[in-house]
Amino acid sequence: MKLRLLIFFVLTATALTSRAQQGFPFDNEIREFKHQDSLKFPPKNGILFIGSSSIRKWTDLEQRFSNKPIIRRGVGGCTLEQLVDYYTPYILFPYHPKKVFIYAGENDIAAGKSGAFVAAQFEKLWTMLASKLPKTDVYFMAVKPSPSRAKYFDEVKTANTRIKAFLNGKANGHYIDVATVILNPATMQPDSSLFESDLLHLNKTGYDKWQAVLQPYVK
Repeated sequence: MKLRLLIFFVLTATALTSRAQQGFPFDNEIREFKHQDSLKFPPKNGILFIGSSSIRKWTDLEQRFSNKPIIRRGVGGCTLEQLVDYYTPYILFPYHPKKVFIYAGENDIAAGKSGAFVAAQFEKLWTMLASKLPKTDVYFMAVKPSPSRAKYFDEVKTANTRIKAFLNGKANGHYIDVATVILNPATMQPDSSLFESDLLHLNKTGYDKWQAVLQPYVK
C-alpha cells in the first residue's frame, strides 16, 4: 500500500511539473492539495466537493457537515472546461469518492462560453466519471446567478436546463437546484444580501441557504 502511494505521488509530481511548464492553471493550488494528501490521504468512499471558487471559499464546509467524511477541493476561479481537461486526475479520481458534488460552469460563461458549451463539458465529465468511477453518485450543483454577472443569466439558465435534462432518469446522477434558493422571492432576482461585496461569491448567509438544500443529499 505504501509503495503504491509513493508511486502515485511521484507520478503526480512529474505530471504536474510537465503541466506547469505548459502553463498549467492554478498549479500552485493543485500542488498544495497533493501536499495535504501526502501528509494524510483521505479515506476512500468520502464525500467530495470539487469546482471553482464557490467551493474553494466555502471554508467552513467541513464543519457544517462535521459528521461526514467531506473532502473539499475547490480550485481558484477554474472553469468546468479546465476541470475536465486538467484537474480530474488530481482532485477527483484518486479519492474514489462515494459521492461527488460539482460546482463549476459559471466561470466558463463569464469567459464568453455559451450555456450549451457548459452542458457539453458536463456531459464529457459525466462520461469520464461513468468510465472510471461507475459506482460514484454524481451531484451537479446548479450554476448560480450572481448579481455581478447579470448579463449572463440567459446562458446560466440554458446550462442549468440542459444539464438537468441530461441527468433526468440517470440512477446515480442528480441535479441540485442551489440557484433558486438565492433568489429574492419578491423579485425572483438574486438576493444581493447573500453575497460578498463583490456580488459574485456567497457570504455566510448565502452558504446557509446552500447548506439547507444540500443537507438531504450529504448523508
